[in-house]
Amino acid sequence: MPKSRRSILVCVCGGIAAYKVCFIVSKLAQNDVQVDVAMTEEAVKFVGPITFEALSGRAVHTEIWNNPGAPTAHDPQHIGLAQNSDLILVAPATANILAKMAHGIADDLVSSLLLAAQPKKIFAAPAMNEQMWENPATQANVKLLQERGIALIGPDSGWQACRTVGMGRMSEPKDILKVIGKKLKINL
Repeated sequence: MPKSRRSILVCVCGGIAAYKVCFIVSKLAQNDVQVDVAMTEEAVKFVGPITFEALSGRAVHTEIWNNPGAPTAHDPQHIGLAQNSDLILVAPATANILAKMAHGIADDLVSSLLLAAQPKKIFAAPAMNEQMWENPATQANVKLLQERGIALIGPDSGWQACRTVGMGRMSEPKDILKVIGKKLKINL
């Protein structure tokens, strides 16, 4: 891989907003960004790994012990993917993954990747029901993550899949791409 090419790890979690991440991955790949995708077990119920494989042109990671594309046989997937990326995007960042990140829980591939990553290169795009977003536990987790250097993109207010309108809707892909592009100094 040429040194000038940027590398992004996209961690997709289980929420209806996972469909929006398809556009993000596609746009990144179109701009010559190497995109690796890791998905939680819940995420694959919303968007299949084959979709992200087609959009990124790379194998999708869904299991901690399945190691496609690792540089060497001795490279634990959750270490190499986290450390070899320029930036990590967690989208949709569910209340569950925010809690795992805040409390150091590493019980699947995505949470293990995030625990192995430098906090300052993690960007999380929260997406959840308004009541979940406003819950004091979620707000405490968000505060803790921000204090550690993890950046949040959104959430926004708007129509939610639960048929309510409120804060907690994942930011639009174009807004997420704008933040990522600024951080990586590329025009998306």
